[in-house]
Amino acid sequence: MKLRHALMLGLGGAAIAAILIEPSLAQTPTPEAAAPPPSPIPNKGDTAWMLISSALVLMMSVPGLALFYGGLVRTKNMLSVLTQVFAIVAIVGLLWVFYGYSLAFTNGAGINDFVGGFSKAFLKGVDPNSTVATFSNGVVIPEYVYICFQMTFAMITPALIVGAFAERMKFSALVVFMILWVTLIYFPMAHMVWYWGGPDAVGNAAKALAAATDDASKATAQAALDAVNKDAGFLFQKGALDFAGGTVVHINAGIAGFVGCLMLGKRIGYGRDLLAPHSLTMTMIGASLLWVGWFGFNAGSNLESNGTTALAMLNTFVATCAAAVAWLFAEWALKGKPSLLGMVSGAIAGLVAVTPASGFAGPMGSIVLGLVAGVVCFVMCSTVKNAIGYDDSLDVFGVHCVGGILGALATGILVDPNLGGVGIPDYSTKPGEMVVGAYDMMSQFIVQAEAVGLTLLWSGVGSAILYKLVDLTIGLRVTQEEEREGLDIADHGERAYNY
Repeated sequence: MKLRHALMLGLGGAAIAAILIEPSLAQTPTPEAAAPPPSPIPNKGDTAWMLISSALVLMMSVPGLALFYGGLVRTKNMLSVLTQVFAIVAIVGLLWVFYGYSLAFTNGAGINDFVGGFSKAFLKGVDPNSTVATFSNGVVIPEYVYICFQMTFAMITPALIVGAFAERMKFSALVVFMILWVTLIYFPMAHMVWYWGGPDAVGNAAKALAAATDDASKATAQAALDAVNKDAGFLFQKGALDFAGGTVVHINAGIAGFVGCLMLGKRIGYGRDLLAPHSLTMTMIGASLLWVGWFGFNAGSNLESNGTTALAMLNTFVATCAAAVAWLFAEWALKGKPSLLGMVSGAIAGLVAVTPASGFAGPMGSIVLGLVAGVVCFVMCSTVKNAIGYDDSLDVFGVHCVGGILGALATGILVDPNLGGVGIPDYSTKPGEMVVGAYDMMSQFIVQAEAVGLTLLWSGVGSAILYKLVDLTIGLRVTQEEEREGLDIADHGERAYNY
């Protein structure tokens, strides 16, 4: 035992002596490499809200839009409208996951400004752990949820078009046209307006630039920031504001419908026979479902559940009320009687107009926007339409295109903090957080006007080409005999009502 203790003391003394002679032999803790910051984890509340919003927007199409449009046509065409809307929803849902999501929300390499690529075709690389950015730094939602939400927008937009040429287009022609339209018109439009890298990509690049100390590193960091800002759709890069789809959905579909009704021509008996709606009860039910679903459409477009979401919801309430009241009283004053059809049409006009402004304007600005939209769309759907004489069966142009234009332009004004708006977000001034950036009303209004103009040209000219292509191959319009009989029997061999 004594020998062992002596040996241990001797070895310990030798070790101490060695360290004293050569300090480098001492074991010092090795500094650990800095751990990368953890990836953001989706908040369950945000995820739940976005799942609900996706379901609400689906309800806008079926049954909301289907019933709204169906009630406005004659009895012999009710089932055809229901079938057209439902078929579009189902077909576009498949196209979206095959290639639509990829074209709208991925980088398109050399043509990235106008359309994405096929890197996520058939949802390649997406799994339950994949996330996408929202509009707050460090906040994400599951990518599958985002795919579902944006899918419902792709579904309803082409379905809106059918109201412009209801009661006279062949079902086969409709199916082919809609497949071409969402592929060549809608997916690129969604990319141009909504695609970007997210706030963290901008903030991280700006942070790297702020941390650069020499000219070489500053140049590298600036190039990286420029690349991040360039990785966005054409209209997003220009600074166009569209919170929930004034350009992508309403102007896009509205001008396509207008071109379609002109190219197909008027319905038999238009201007001579009574072509009254067969069930305003159904139309009122459909409009009510649209209003409820629109909360998912507008408030859901914030991609989170926070104060901006509440603002978008409140604006969707008050603008709709204002437009319904404005149309009601304008019609009452000019025609002598207030109508249910006028009031629900005004409500839809208000919903359309507030869509691009819902997360940017204040409540009072949204009320003003709704009042103006109700009156302007009423004039377009009555006085202007009758004066020109075009047969837009269910007023898709007068409500969606005109209301969308009004809302898109007004967004550039109502976003002004001096008018109660929230201002324009800036993610680069203070990396890691969103602040309100510089705002010039005239400059922003011009950008909004450019976005409106591009949408009208892209969808108007593109739709005309697609209509003509379909007409030359399989024909657009049913025969006169089929139109007189009604599309329920002619196209589908069944009736909406059997009594």
